[in-house]
Amino acid sequence: MPTGYGFVLPDQNGWSRALHFQSAWVLVFTGALYVIWGAVSGHFRNHLLPEAKDRSLPAFSRALARHLRFSPPAAADAWSYNLVQRLAYVVVIFGLFPLVIWTGLAMSPAFVSAVPSTVTLLGGRQSARTLHFLVTLALVAFLLIHVAMVWFAGFGTRVTAMITGAAAPTRGPE
Repeated sequence: MPTGYGFVLPDQNGWSRALHFQSAWVLVFTGALYVIWGAVSGHFRNHLLPEAKDRSLPAFSRALARHLRFSPPAAADAWSYNLVQRLAYVVVIFGLFPLVIWTGLAMSPAFVSAVPSTVTLLGGRQSARTLHFLVTLALVAFLLIHVAMVWFAGFGTRVTAMITGAAAPTRGPE
């Protein structure tokens, strides 16, 4: 593959596309299992759907302001999601992941030949490619912010709670 800079890059597009496509199916299958489990177990209804008192613009504004002040979370918050987390997870699970899968399928010639409306609804293949890239950036930003917030909230305590299912004991002043 000529670059115009006097050197040649090896053409690995076939390998990278196959790996990308294979990884996408891992995402689809694990995502499908998660959605089925979340629906059957009531996880979405009990843990991700905002409570009735939080379903207003003023409640969201207050929660977002608290979140942006970076106040340390209370110990009880380790066992439930706050409003900002709930909404972020709902947007990622039911918005961004389906959109990245849809835009990915819209770029697949085999899928588009079977279901042509997939790409036409997005405005064409280039629009699907652009949306796929932007949604991927949003998912990466979510991941980085998620890890940063876990770190800020107390990495050791949170990770221990995730692994063991029990809150890690907090040490008193030394």
